[in-house]
Amino acid sequence: MEKIDIKSLSLDELKEVVKEMGEPAFRAKQLYDWMHVKLSDSIDGMSNLSKEFREKLKATCYYTVLEPVQVLRSKLDGTCKYLFRLPEEQQKLKNNVIESVLMRYKHGNSVCISSQVGCRMGCRFCASTLGGLERNLTAAEMLEQIYRIQQDSGERVDNVVVMGTGEPMDNLDNLFRFLNMLSDENGLHISKRNVTVSTCGLPDGIRALADAGADCTLALSLHAPNDELRRTLMPIANKISIREALAATDYYFEKTKRRISFEYSLVSGVNDTREHALELAQLLKGRNCHVNLIPVNPIAERDYKASTAPNVAEFLSVLEQNHINATVRRTLGSDISASCGQLRKSYRA
Repeated sequence: MEKIDIKSLSLDELKEVVKEMGEPAFRAKQLYDWMHVKLSDSIDGMSNLSKEFREKLKATCYYTVLEPVQVLRSKLDGTCKYLFRLPEEQQKLKNNVIESVLMRYKHGNSVCISSQVGCRMGCRFCASTLGGLERNLTAAEMLEQIYRIQQDSGERVDNVVVMGTGEPMDNLDNLFRFLNMLSDENGLHISKRNVTVSTCGLPDGIRALADAGADCTLALSLHAPNDELRRTLMPIANKISIREALAATDYYFEKTKRRISFEYSLVSGVNDTREHALELAQLLKGRNCHVNLIPVNPIAERDYKASTAPNVAEFLSVLEQNHINATVRRTLGSDISASCGQLRKSYRA
C-alpha cells in the first residue's frame, strides 16, 4: 500500500484521512497546525497527538521535510541561498537537490522557490536546464522550501516567487495545490497577491491559472522582441509564438486585472540594442505591464555575456521614453552563486 503524502493534503482532505484512521475530527486541525503553522520537522514532535495516533501516521503516511545540505549567506546584502535534499520517499533514493533563495528587501522578505527538479524548457542562458527534467515537485516540497527557510532565518516570509528551477506551468496540479495551501488561513496565510509565478509562456497553463482565480502576479519570460530572435534563446519559441503567449497574458489580465510582468534577460550583442528596445516597446504598447530588465548571469556552458552598464541604461531609457514601465533588477547574492541553477549544478558535479 502506497503511503499518503499528508503535507500535500488540504485540511478537508486531511479530515477524511484522520476519520478513516478512527480518530476524532479535531485531530486533523491539530495535525494541520503542526505541519503548516508550527512547521514541525517530525511527526514525533507533535506533542498534543497521542503516541498511538503518531504511530498510525508514521505507518500509513510519509512526512515531507527538506534537508538543507548547503546554505550560503551573502556578506553583501544578506541574501541566503539554500540547497535542499529531497525526501527519499519521493526521489526513489536519488541524490536530488533543489535550490531556494531568501531575499531581504525594505518591504519584507521574499523567497524564490523551485517548482521542479531540473527543467525541460531548455532556455539557452539558464543553468537550470542543463541536466534536463528529473521530476515535478509536490505541493509539500514547494511549501517546505518556505517553511525551512522561515525556520532557519527566524523571520516571516512576506512574498513568494515561483521563479527558481523548473517551469511552474509544466507542474500545474501541484502549483494550484501549493497556491491554495499557502494562502489558507489555517496555514501561513500568505495572500496569493503576494505570490509571483514565472513562466516561459505556456498558454494553456496561463489560461488555467486565470480561470482558477489565482490572483497572483504573472511574469512572462520574454527575452526577445520577435520570434526569430526568441527561438535562438528559448526552444519553446519553436512551438509557441510571442503572439500566442501575449494572447494568453492578455486573457490573464482581463480575468484578474493584475498587471503583467515581462522578464527580459539582456545578453550582450544578442538582444540588448536600441533597436531591440524600440521593437519591444512597440510590441508591448498599450498593455498594462512592467518590464523587468535582467543583465544575464554568465554560465560556463554558454558564451553569453551580460550587457554593459551603458547598454542597460540606454535600453531602459528607450522603454521609458516610449511609456513602458520598466526597471533593472537589483543584483542580489552575487558572491554566493545566487543565480538560478548555479549552486545545484556545482553540487551535483
